[in-house]
Formats: sequence, C-alpha cells, structure tokens
Amino acid sequence: MAALIDAISVKRKMFFEHENTPFHCLEAEVSTPTARGGQTLVRLKMRNMITRAVFDKTFKASDKFKEPDLETVEASYLYRDGEDAHFLDQATFETHTLSGEMLSSALDFLVEGALVQLPKYKGHPIALQLPVQVELKVAYTEPGVRGDTSSGSVTKAATLETGIEIRVPLFIQEGEKVKVNTETREFAGRA
Repeated sequence: MAALIDAISVKRKMFFEHENTPFHCLEAEVSTPTARGGQTLVRLKMRNMITRAVFDKTFKASDKFKEPDLETVEASYLYRDGEDAHFLDQATFETHTLSGEMLSSALDFLVEGALVQLPKYKGHPIALQLPVQVELKVAYTEPGVRGDTSSGSVTKAATLETGIEIRVPLFIQEGEKVKVNTETREFAGRA
C-alpha cells in the first residue's frame, strides 16, 4: 500500500494523489488560526499531471493524500504520426505514443533520436519533460553584415531544423548547431 502524506507536509515540487489523480504541488501556504478552536488550513496551488490544469484548493492540515504511482523513464523520440508522436523506452524498448495535447509545443525541439523524460502514472505516459537545453542545427539564416547594428539589436532571425524560428547573434551561420533554452525559446550558445 502506498504511504499517506498529511496535507500539512506537502511542500513545493512534491507529487501527491488526490481523488485518484496525480498532482504536482506548485505552491503551498499554511494558515494557522489566531482564535481558539480554529483549524489549521493548507492552501495548495497544484497542477493536474494528466490534464495539465492548474488550480488552488484548500485542505485541512489533517487531510491525507496517497503517494502517486509515478515513475520517470528515459525515452528517445522516434517519429511523428499526424498529431501523435512515438517514443522508445530506453530500458524496456517499449514504444509509447503521446497525443498532441500531451506534447503541446515540445515538437519544436525534438529531432529523431533526442532523449527526453517520460513521467508515467500507473505504467502509462502522461507527459513529456524536455531537457533545459537542446542542440539544433540552423537550417536557414541570412548572412550577418558587419556594422548592421542600426536597429540597436545585434541578432538576426534563424530557422532551425525543426521549423522553430529564434533570434541568434550575427556570427551564427547556416549549418551550425546552436543550443536553445526549451523554456524561454531563446538562443543559449553555440553547440
């Protein structure tokens, strides 16, 4: 049987199960009453790991949650089939399919063979975790012209091999590999 977690013990970045659904705690705030006889309450900002919805909910300090049956596996990106994408589990060599809703904009950073983390709930993948930075090849960019700083910006547009467009420094050329931050979608350096 899974261990039980008191609501007052839930901290930021913890995972817990509520109403048979896994949640990720984004913020936790404990409210201790000043009057006698009042109950201590815990306000949690939490993300539903399946639907990705975020909401606030208040619990009594004594409420209990189960530990979710979550595991994270390393998988490599195989290919895209319409809206779905297919991944190969690196440990079991099992193929997992993720729907378009689970992927959101992750396909902007995925090339064949890219390694990602797949959180699984009760054995089924529920999301996709990209690394903080990925390396992608510049498919197209205009050549940088010396002295082209009249706009005050020393960057130019570049289209990467996945189709995403980012701003890169003038010295980056077509065919070069660059590091891209997956959270900010910005240039992070040469690869």
